[in-house]
Amino acid sequence: MSADPSFESIINQIKVDVVSPTHDLENAKQLEAVSRCFASELISVFPTKEMYEYATKASVGDAVWHDSSTEALEAHIAQLTGKEAALLVASGTMSNQLAVRTHLHQPPFSVICDGRSHINKYEAGGAALHTGAHTVPLMPSNGHHHLTLKDIRPHVVLGEDIHSAPTRLICLENTLDGLIFPQSDIVDICKFAHENGILVHLDGARLWHVAATTYIPMSVLCAPLDSVSLCFSKGLGAPMGTCLAGSKAFIQKAKWFRKAWGGGMRQTGIIAAAIAYALTYNFSQLPRVHALAKRLEQGLRDLGVRILSPAETCMLYYDPSPIGIGYQEIQDRAAALPQPIIAMGSRLVVHIQTTTEAIDDLLAVLRTLKENKLKDGFTPSPDLPVGPSGTDAERGYPTA
Repeated sequence: MSADPSFESIINQIKVDVVSPTHDLENAKQLEAVSRCFASELISVFPTKEMYEYATKASVGDAVWHDSSTEALEAHIAQLTGKEAALLVASGTMSNQLAVRTHLHQPPFSVICDGRSHINKYEAGGAALHTGAHTVPLMPSNGHHHLTLKDIRPHVVLGEDIHSAPTRLICLENTLDGLIFPQSDIVDICKFAHENGILVHLDGARLWHVAATTYIPMSVLCAPLDSVSLCFSKGLGAPMGTCLAGSKAFIQKAKWFRKAWGGGMRQTGIIAAAIAYALTYNFSQLPRVHALAKRLEQGLRDLGVRILSPAETCMLYYDPSPIGIGYQEIQDRAAALPQPIIAMGSRLVVHIQTTTEAIDDLLAVLRTLKENKLKDGFTPSPDLPVGPSGTDAERGYPTA
């Protein structure tokens, strides 16, 4: 039976083809481009063919109700972190904000966090928007490396003083600006917090890098914490996804808020499988990533560039002004190469698709610019010590 002509017209209007015959070529070009991009590891090109093939074998259940691949991933993350349960959500921002909203029940309350943290600076004011929480951003006193109990204790609000919002939650981040938060300090902060009825959440978007560097198991890293957020696209190269882990009651409540915020996803098995592939095959590549970042740092030091924040894991911050160069000069010269390089501002991020050639070519750009400055009579500044990561203006283009 032929359809009514009017319906045929609507069918033809609705049809769409988003797969181009040139996509294979475009994807290959994109992979080459990201292998030479130092803006963020979030730009890595996944799924690869192998990841995609594995993902197509996943279950196709409704994850709001039941999907076996998704539930298997959540169970694995719960076991990996030593928590009772875990929940797959779309993004790290959603995971962090679910944690804040689920932990905090009734205002007034305040949340202590690092002033540079994702929760404070890059989540669109979500703590205030979703939870009505007052954030208390602090800056570390130890050269802007990480918060300590000494930094936090004076700002904790206890008691019944009606003029202040009582501290109900501390949010930490590991890594932050690529710097590893010492586990001993996390233990101290959590012990103090729990003794005073305060909960602790960790934005562990890049906690994989800590485990790969320190060889501390994820369960040990997460043990002192009440909840932890683990991102699969930062560093590991999954196309999307973050897991929030905590107690069963906490995750059940977070699932309720996830639904209320429109985050209840359906056929997530293919996402869970891509994440499983990333965990299985990409995590083991992180030591190579860290070695490349350290190679880049040493090359910059050899040129006389000031390191603002060292490459403890996958990223570093630098200041080229001691050799007379500005960030925009580097960006323009790098972008003009036959094989362009993307390097914006003071932050340089290395990821699993970064090539050694990209590292060497970026250093060559700075070397050429330095030589030109010397020819023009510029006198380099004396060597400067490692310093704090600085203000946003100094850091150029800080990104998530």
